[in-house]
Amino acid sequence: MYTFSNKLRTFSFALIILGILGVGYGFMSSHKSLDEVKTMLAEESAHHGGGHEAAATHAVEAHDNHGEAAAHHGSDAHVEADAHHGDEHAQHVQHQLANRPWSALYVAAFFFMMIALGVLAFYAIQFAAQAGWSPVLFRVMEGITAYLLPGAVIVLLIAIASGTIGHANIFVWMDPEVVAHDELIQGKSGWLNIPAFAIRGIIFIAGWVTYRHFARIFSLAQDEASDNSNFKKHFRISAAFLVFFIYTESMMSWDWIMSVDPHWFSTLFGWYVFASMFVSGITVIALITIYLKSKDLLPFVNDSHLHDLAKFMFGISVFWTYLWFSQFMLIWYSNIPEEVTYFVTRIEDYKLPFFGMLVLNFIFPLLILMNTDFKRIPWFVVMAGIVILFGHYIDIFNMIMPATVGDRWFIGIPEIGAILLFAGLFIFVVFTALSKAPLLAKGNPYLKESEHFHY
Repeated sequence: MYTFSNKLRTFSFALIILGILGVGYGFMSSHKSLDEVKTMLAEESAHHGGGHEAAATHAVEAHDNHGEAAAHHGSDAHVEADAHHGDEHAQHVQHQLANRPWSALYVAAFFFMMIALGVLAFYAIQFAAQAGWSPVLFRVMEGITAYLLPGAVIVLLIAIASGTIGHANIFVWMDPEVVAHDELIQGKSGWLNIPAFAIRGIIFIAGWVTYRHFARIFSLAQDEASDNSNFKKHFRISAAFLVFFIYTESMMSWDWIMSVDPHWFSTLFGWYVFASMFVSGITVIALITIYLKSKDLLPFVNDSHLHDLAKFMFGISVFWTYLWFSQFMLIWYSNIPEEVTYFVTRIEDYKLPFFGMLVLNFIFPLLILMNTDFKRIPWFVVMAGIVILFGHYIDIFNMIMPATVGDRWFIGIPEIGAILLFAGLFIFVVFTALSKAPLLAKGNPYLKESEHFHY
């Protein structure tokens, strides 16, 4: 039996407390008055305009030389229009700044939730395929999936709160004023409305958690059973769950991520999000397995199991890149304005994270994990895993932030605070679940094959 150490428990609490402080600071510092925003914009303009002093001087001279003509052509009206435009821009920036802590919290919450959901899908696949190599890892997977219920509920609550308490800080379609002036969103209002959004979210979470609940019951019951009846039940519900998962994961990705850009859509988006959550989940399985093995708690796990996990990390990283390129290439090739805008915004305002995640999620894993021998070295897998997880956090960041904060993005205290908060909660929930049952699913009929697995 695994015992949740006081040191690790204290560490998780410390992360949660630091995270709460960081998130609280983000919310307190994000509310700026219109005058403060105007002052900030003026300072930014002055900072970026230093290299254009000659042009500015020329413009002033031109204005003086043509002052009399301007007076005859309604200069007062132009000044008033410019002032109105300036106020609108300042209000837009003010809203973007207010969106930032909400978005930072949402990105981190979704990231850790998707890890648990990706592991649940991987776990179900192992049972549906009757895999012989992985039963020694099942209790690790069950521990990680314990985070799914609190994690998914938190994501749904943040989303709904951002549209009610937060006045549409994440999802613009939750703002009635925006919908009233946007015919395209009006056309989608039958799907994109808060009651339907909440109901679908509850159905998604209920289905995922119900499968996890019964899978855990059957897994523990099989340890004490004299036959394989519980395993057979587990097999049947896993196969049924995968059908449910295929549909709900796609709809969840439309609702919880794609609808932050309600004018944009991609038919590949569900698969793209799935690839990200799948590789992230498998990576966390590998990292926790390596941690527990370093404590001599998983003597039945050998380097062949680690090798296979690293193979999945490598293979799904390549699959993610294929989907990333396919989505980008098809939209670029079709050149449909409402689709292309999605990538134009990210390439112009998010160049570093947009292209940087290709290095983190594809090139680095490709170079590190291509070699078969490296897949058996724990510290190599840990290094690759940390980079992959950071890369997929940036991936979720790229999906959410451009639609909510525009070019006002930065990875600072609100973002780091949110990561620490949910990392601490994730560690606490997962390792508490691991301590509730033996780390070996001893009743699984494929256990001997798994214990003697060598590749």
